[in-house]
This record gives sequence, structure tokens and C-alpha cells, in this order.
Amino acid sequence: MEVAKRLQGVGEYYFSKKLREIDELNKQGKNIINLGIGSPDLPPHPEVVKALQEAAAQPNVHGYQNYKGSPVLRTAFAGWYRQWYGVALDPDTEVLPLIGSKEGIMHICMTYLNEGDQVLVPNPGYPTYRSNVTIAGGVCIDYGLNGENGYQPDFAAIEAGDLSKVKLMFVNYPHMPTGQQPDAEVFRALIGFAKKHGILIVHDNPYSFILNEKPLSLLSVEGAKEVVIELNSLSKSHNMAGWRVGVLCGAAGRINEVLRFKSNMDSGMFLPVQLAAAKALGLGKEWHDEVNAVYRARREKVYQLLDLLKCTYSREQVGMFMWAAIPEGYKDGYELADAVLYNANVFITPGGIFGNAGDRFIRISLCGSTERFEQAFERIKEASIK
Repeated sequence: MEVAKRLQGVGEYYFSKKLREIDELNKQGKNIINLGIGSPDLPPHPEVVKALQEAAAQPNVHGYQNYKGSPVLRTAFAGWYRQWYGVALDPDTEVLPLIGSKEGIMHICMTYLNEGDQVLVPNPGYPTYRSNVTIAGGVCIDYGLNGENGYQPDFAAIEAGDLSKVKLMFVNYPHMPTGQQPDAEVFRALIGFAKKHGILIVHDNPYSFILNEKPLSLLSVEGAKEVVIELNSLSKSHNMAGWRVGVLCGAAGRINEVLRFKSNMDSGMFLPVQLAAAKALGLGKEWHDEVNAVYRARREKVYQLLDLLKCTYSREQVGMFMWAAIPEGYKDGYELADAVLYNANVFITPGGIFGNAGDRFIRISLCGSTERFEQAFERIKEASIK
């Protein structure tokens, strides 16, 4: 039995493979410190957990749910966007809850792409954009991002190519993996670019609350709903990664188009999870300040670790990762990451998994206690990795 042709060129997700290797090393007694994956280790707010427990105890909440999500959750998402982003959304027509925003990337690709359609994807960027486009039959067209241009799209360079077959463009600010903050001027340029070329912009926006005082939505730009759909998530902002709660926001027509595909893929999210998520969306600034105080302390430890590795980096990054250029003497980030893993029993992420523009970089997650970062520092120091 052969696998479908759509999987040609699509490998197993890097972290899926690497975690298996780490499991094997741990079985050998290595006790690997994992600083690679951005899975929040902090819990959600206690009131959110309480809301889930209370709702799950009710006898009438265990059936199939509305394919468009509970009105309670849609209304909460609309209120959240209004409060934090200044964006007005109709909860009945412009909000579509998702079982995690990652699934929304696939829904969008399957909804809009035919065989051979082209999609602009950032390099470096989230690998799932590329794999989902490929699975859907599309063709990825890289647009390069680099520190010299602030990890912003070079529209002149993009327009120098043939855009006649481009249907979608993925953008992601705050940017992962580089931590680049969004820029209002670039947001406006994106809207103009999309309208000029008839391209639908997909803005992936899960990091806007982490170590960032000014959350922004691309939908806040005038005219954005004509050419933008935005993905968001509670995974990072509310420490609910395993709960799988995301959202797709945009014009009613776009929501209905994606729903045609999504409704054939799942039967809705467990209602108590939706009700607890609505509770989370109502949390105030004090919640985000508390979470960010923890990440801020951790980031100081990561600065020390990166200095030990002689990496260079910007302290203006936001989000839950640190992106750093590797020192001379290493062929690429893979070589440095392997040296750290096999000599110091610490796992960090090579930047090359995000595209070849990340080959000479590494990424470290802030998802770990300050004590774990201190332990990682001591291990790397003792291993004399240079």
C-alpha cells in the first residue's frame, strides 16, 4: 500500500521525530532538558479550570455541538477582539471557533487551494504553513525575511516575481521564530498589496500577548476584512495549549467558505471546554501581567545562556522564544544544537527547521522554570561547548 501522492515532499513534523529521539536518550539516563518546544508549562487561571469542572459535571453538555461553536464562546471572542485589538466582529457571522488554530491553517488551505495554486510563505516561518500548502496541492513561494529589513516583507522583491497564480499569503506577527513585533505601517502595506494583487492574507496571531504591551490585529487596519482572515489561539495567551481552542476571524463570506470544509472534518468542540474558554477570554490585564512577569524572569536566564554560547540576538523580541545567530565555527544551527544535545544533554531548536533563512540561527523556548534554565546553563558550561 502506497501513501497518497499529496504526502510526497511532506515529512514527519521535526519535533515529532526529535521528541522520540529525546525519549530514547532519556531511557539511557540522559535526563534531557528540553528548551526547544513552545508548550506553556504554566497552568490556566484557576477560575478557568473551575469553569471546566463545573460545566463538565452537568448532564446535558456531552453531545455533539454546533459546527460554528457555542454562541457563548463566539460572543466572548468578539468581546476579546473589541477589548484588546479594537476590532469589531459580529459573533454570529465573523467568528469561527477552532479546535486549535493549527487546524485552521489546514482548513484554509483545503478551502481555497487547487492543484498548482501558489502561496507566499515566510522564510523563516512556521513549518506548518509549508506542509499544509503542500498537502492541499498548492505550491509554496518563499518570501525572505531577515534582520536587515526587520523581518518584514520586501514587497518590491515579492512583486518582482510572477504573482498571477498566488492565492494566499501567510503572515505572522509577532513573528515566530524571530520575535519581531508587528508594525502598523507594514500592516497597512500588506492590505494594499493584497488588494492590488487579489491575494487573501492569512494572519497567524497567537503570540500577541506574550512579553508584548501592545497587542495588534491585522483586522484593525481599515479595509482589512476585504482581504484578511486572522487566526488566533488561547494556547499561549492563556496557557491552554492542550485544550485546543483557537479561532478564525474575518468577513462573513470567508467564514462560511471555511465552514464548508471544517464541518466535514469535525463535530464541534466539547461544550465545557468552550464555556471555560469564554471564561478565560474575560480575564483582565492583571492575568497577562502575571504571566509576563514569569516569562520576563525566564528571558533573563536565556540571555545568559545565549551569551555563554556566544550567540548574538536582539533584546527587542516578544513572544515565548528567543531567536539568536550562532557564532562562527559552526556550519549551521543544526551542528550547534546537536553539540548542545549530545554533550550537555540540553535540547535547543536549530533555526533551519523554519526555512533556509534560519540556517545560522537557533531558537530557545521560554517554557521552563528559571531553575531549569540555570541547570541548562551549568550543563553547557561544564561541557565547554564553544
